[in-house]
Amino acid sequence: MNTPEIIADYQCHNAEVPMWHPLEQCLYWADIPTGRMFRYYPNTNTHEQIYQGEPIGGITIQSDGALLLFMNKGAIARWQAGKLTPIIEIPEESDTRFNDCIADPTGRVFSGTVSTSTHLGNLYRLDTDGTITKVLTGLEIPNGMGFTPDGKQMYFTDSPKRKIYLFDYDKTTGNLSNQRVLITTPENEGVPDGMTVDAEGYIWSARWDGGHLFRYNPDGVEVLRIPFPAKKVSCITFGGTNYTDMYVTTAGGDRRATEGSGAGAVFRLNIGIQGVPEFMSKVQV
Repeated sequence: MNTPEIIADYQCHNAEVPMWHPLEQCLYWADIPTGRMFRYYPNTNTHEQIYQGEPIGGITIQSDGALLLFMNKGAIARWQAGKLTPIIEIPEESDTRFNDCIADPTGRVFSGTVSTSTHLGNLYRLDTDGTITKVLTGLEIPNGMGFTPDGKQMYFTDSPKRKIYLFDYDKTTGNLSNQRVLITTPENEGVPDGMTVDAEGYIWSARWDGGHLFRYNPDGVEVLRIPFPAKKVSCITFGGTNYTDMYVTTAGGDRRATEGSGAGAVFRLNIGIQGVPEFMSKVQV
């Protein structure tokens, strides 16, 4: 599997937010515009649609195995055993949706909202006690995030700006500081989308309208690019028993003639590079 193979093809308009569930040994992902959610079990090579409703822009796994969903209209909900339980709504974000999210080493969650015609997007921090705090403003499309292996720095992507930023991170307080640009992508190679960090501390960034998955060293230097039969490569996560399987989502399944033969499918590849488990959220809800 050193080249991408399709493991599930629902011709998603925008397959996104892949998340490996370590307790269930399966992959979850969403098709944002159509409000669908799916899961894939590699042990049996089976997959299914498990949800249809409001769009889901971000997923974390709670420490008890439930999913925490960051959704449309500034809503956050808990999903378990087919039951969706709303827990938080942010009135200020009622005309937009969350886009991507990440749990930190202590179980907090960061998630951003997409800009609209009337206001720019914001990045929020959801603390484990359920309180929510706005931590960044003036965003366009907040996207992929990740942490350095020592947990002292955090990556954050704003797609239309073509930038991946690096912050100093205080995991005791959850505060971000010292923002600087680590990576700026070329104008003619699409925009950076979802991302993750592997066991060596290297950054993996999906490239929307760039047709590739990119790997960067911790200094932000490109070291590898992997082509996909889809222009819009949207996100990546590591999974499998050894975290050497890379699961990659793509978009454009409703426009394959122009977006590529694999547009909207979910891919897997294994090139022998190991990832690390994503942190679990521990929000008391």
